[in-house]
Amino acid sequence: MSSGDLGLWALGAYFLLLVVVAEVARRARTDLTPADHFLAARHLGVFVLFLTLYATAYSGNSLLGYPGEAYRRGFSWIMATGFMMSIIVVFHALVPGIRPLAIRHGFVTPGDWLRHRFGEERHAGLLRTWIAVLMVVALANFLLAQLRAMGLVAHEFTGGALPYWVGVVALAGLILFYETLGGMRAVAWTDAVQGVLMLVGLGTLLAWLLGEAGGLAAATRRIAEVRPEAVVVPPLRESANWLSSVLLLGLASVVYPQAIQRIYAARSGRTLRHAMVLMTFMPLATTLVVTLIGLAAIPRLEHLGTIEADTVMPRLLAAWAAEGMGSALLAVLVFLGALAAIMSTADSVLLSLGSLVAQDLFGRPRDDPATTAFGKRVAAAVMVLTLALALGPPLTLWRLIELKMELLIQCVPAFLLALHWRRLDARSALAGVVVGTVFAVVPSLAGVKRLAGFHVGVIGLGLNLAACLLSVRIGGRKRSPSGSVS
Repeated sequence: MSSGDLGLWALGAYFLLLVVVAEVARRARTDLTPADHFLAARHLGVFVLFLTLYATAYSGNSLLGYPGEAYRRGFSWIMATGFMMSIIVVFHALVPGIRPLAIRHGFVTPGDWLRHRFGEERHAGLLRTWIAVLMVVALANFLLAQLRAMGLVAHEFTGGALPYWVGVVALAGLILFYETLGGMRAVAWTDAVQGVLMLVGLGTLLAWLLGEAGGLAAATRRIAEVRPEAVVVPPLRESANWLSSVLLLGLASVVYPQAIQRIYAARSGRTLRHAMVLMTFMPLATTLVVTLIGLAAIPRLEHLGTIEADTVMPRLLAAWAAEGMGSALLAVLVFLGALAAIMSTADSVLLSLGSLVAQDLFGRPRDDPATTAFGKRVAAAVMVLTLALALGPPLTLWRLIELKMELLIQCVPAFLLALHWRRLDARSALAGVVVGTVFAVVPSLAGVKRLAGFHVGVIGLGLNLAACLLSVRIGGRKRSPSGSVS
């Protein structure tokens, strides 16, 4: 049996498993309210919470985009481990302050925090809407990246037996099915399975690659022979890009709506703390591993184009599977792990999209079962629209990551700054996010990604903060926050 046939059989078995999990999750629900559907009734325990955070954070971007970027850039991409670690650091500035408020006031979406902090006056409403739009656009971008990654990995590993468009459509349909049926429970439980598969799969693949190369030192020497520029000390501009990426990913990832909602969904503060401790070690177990995989591919897969580099992972798996039945079985395990990681992020994004649009954009009540039904319809509509984009002209997965982060990072002051600085009012936060968004979007539309090595979104955040501070100073004591963070 070929690796492509094994891959198809494995896909079928995996599909069946997810359908069973969805039905069990549906039967476990307690009611039809948004809190039950979107937050699993706030009952996620340590193990499931850790694995759903892990599987959501390390997605198709990590398993395809990061190896692809390491292949393109060489050893300078080792910075990826640093910016994934920075996410954990920044989380500790958000979680202790927002978690007790979320439980006390029954938050379901990020907009609930904004409503609590800034009240209901006109500028506060505009701020919630602006941030909701940014988050929805960023999540749609995120979903697009996952759909593209699903199609790529399924097509490449099955040797073309599963066409790209069939993989995208079939996997998207499966995600929509179990997310709609089982809500956050189905998403979290499938994430737990997917997280274990991903950890085992990545470790196995790296062991094979380094074993074939004779160890990391030998692999590095071979990379230097094939592409000398991949091992040189990066120039100053690249170092500035390192710092920019740490700021971009470290800050923007903290305001992922799906990450915020997992803070709300934890069974207790103690559960959340333990899950975050476990997450601290995941950049070494995952980001460093996928970076090394991308580097090890340089001498094995020479002359891949810019877009083709995103297929490094499935190409390596196909090469491994061709070595014999034992290798093929292990390669199938890694394939399922990679696919599982991608799907785990896509389902989380879709769940958050439905709740954001229903509550933060359309103002549906957070305790009404009709809001849940509306959120499900929104998720289905967004999935269909994003499918159409996924079948269109491609961008690199890393570029899709950058685009969404440059939008999300503009939301940071309304969360982190507002949490720790009482004087920040809705008018000032709105002025900041508008200025930052304009600066992040306009240069991107003109084809400008960075200035002096710094992402335009990071520079936009600097202007965002400056506008906040200036507005507060000009406003003086005429305004004060209508919400409280105590």
